[in-house]
Amino acid sequence: MTRVYLEIGPKKVFACSAEWPGWCRIGRSEEEALDALVGYAPRYRVVAERAGLLFEPGDPVVVERAKGGTTTDFGAIEAIPELDGEPVPAAEAERAVALIGAAWRLFDETVAGSPEELRKGPRGGGRDRDKMTAHVIEAERAYARKIGVRHRPFGDAAGLAAMREEIAGVLARPSGGAPVVAGGWPARYAARRIAWHVIDHLWEMEDRRT
Repeated sequence: MTRVYLEIGPKKVFACSAEWPGWCRIGRSEEEALDALVGYAPRYRVVAERAGLLFEPGDPVVVERAKGGTTTDFGAIEAIPELDGEPVPAAEAERAVALIGAAWRLFDETVAGSPEELRKGPRGGGRDRDKMTAHVIEAERAYARKIGVRHRPFGDAAGLAAMREEIAGVLARPSGGAPVVAGGWPARYAARRIAWHVIDHLWEMEDRRT
């Protein structure tokens, strides 16, 4: 089986895999979110295989429901489920970092192979390539502070590489399940949130570059 938790907002629901960081999809109901999660399994397999991992998910089984909010309805995960308070052993931490690294590489490759102007959404919205890339990096810089990694704004590849290396270094360590720093995030949630944001925009850019 594939353990899944549901983040339930007032109007939207996220279905997130407990074991595969970043494999989260949204819907207007629990059933729709679960269907979307299963439907995106082939695309997530690309990430897993890039990380050198075998990805053969079973049927989703809901193991927890967490209360979401307006951020959920806006389209971003926000709730920290109770399962993220469980210890993260060394093997899981190493696997999570491999998946995040794969997501970073795939995103960078997609950016390099995409035109600056992306196809607009159904309502004429959506960021173009460079603005989307900047958004992903700035969000990641904010997320990094939740695990004690602090970097001033940067505009070069060296600065990005340094931040990613430090994020990976923190998340590669086993964790007892408590927030990594006071007022921050547990390691399992941080890995999921960071991976999800990169992967979500990776797929958006892939969809909108043609």
